[in-house]
Amino acid sequence: MKVGVLSGGGDAPGTNAVIRAIVRRGLQRYGDEIVGIRDGWRGLLEGEFLPLNLEAITGILTRGGSILGYSRTNPFKYEDGAEKILKNMEKAGIEAIIVIGGDDTLSVAHKLADFGIKCVGVPKTIDNDLWGTDYTFGFNTAVATATEALDRLHSTAEAHQRVIILEVMGRYTGWIALEAGLAGGADVILIPEKPFDVCEICEYIRHRQKRGRNYSLVVVAEGAKPKDGKEIVYSDGVDEFGHARLGGVGYYLGKEIEKNMDVETRVVVLGHIQRGGTPTAFDRILATRFGIAAIDFVHEGKFGYLIAIHGNKMVPVPLKEVSGKRKTVNLELYEIASVFFG
Repeated sequence: MKVGVLSGGGDAPGTNAVIRAIVRRGLQRYGDEIVGIRDGWRGLLEGEFLPLNLEAITGILTRGGSILGYSRTNPFKYEDGAEKILKNMEKAGIEAIIVIGGDDTLSVAHKLADFGIKCVGVPKTIDNDLWGTDYTFGFNTAVATATEALDRLHSTAEAHQRVIILEVMGRYTGWIALEAGLAGGADVILIPEKPFDVCEICEYIRHRQKRGRNYSLVVVAEGAKPKDGKEIVYSDGVDEFGHARLGGVGYYLGKEIEKNMDVETRVVVLGHIQRGGTPTAFDRILATRFGIAAIDFVHEGKFGYLIAIHGNKMVPVPLKEVSGKRKTVNLELYEIASVFFG
């Protein structure tokens, strides 16, 4: 069987581990021919492929990024996009596609089923916000990176008696901010699911000062917004899926705290450092399991499904149930974190 593989959306450590597992399983168990599709859906629109054999996957387990590349291409924004994809698949002899991506990439896979295209989805997003699965690979690495940053910021914040604000990724959900904040001992954690009040944040800082703690660490997700306020964006443009480029909430918060208090603030925007570099052992193993399950799903005819992890089991979840939904932070966990605020 000739099976195509693509990675779409934003970068997530562990993508190469998925590709490696698909190729090894496909070649050794099923005798498949595995074809890499360059740069997500763009590669299918433009017919850009590369063979994936054992040589191609040698040494990629520990590498970040994707040997196939990524893009945020939406084929339905192009004239006859779905028809072009179908034509290029037929021309290349590709019978099925394994789609590694988040909600946007997988929503395209779901729509393409109406054109007779057979897809299996693998959940990829560092935000961990994909509905239907307990975890997505890349998330653990992002949390570990943000936690290490907090560990380092503790000492400099204390030495200079400053309020340091760490802005992390998290467009619509605060999973990274919450778990990194808990693990890294943040004094305040701000997430998109719970709009913040600057005065309340200042009270937490004052409370610490009364206890002789003249420094504080605040973790804020990029999509967090003030009460009665709007999301803070980096630019006015949007991508092909209609998403604005968020960013800047950390600097907004720093200025507001200084307006309300006689303290010095510093802002650290972690940005794409969370996406890059070597995946954690957890993400390598999880991604490998997703890859093995993906090629098995193809041969079991489980098309139109996402591979999800529930507990410790890989289970199929219909893409139609995943598309357009978002897994938000459990506010009970946020309440646990709030015990350590201030």
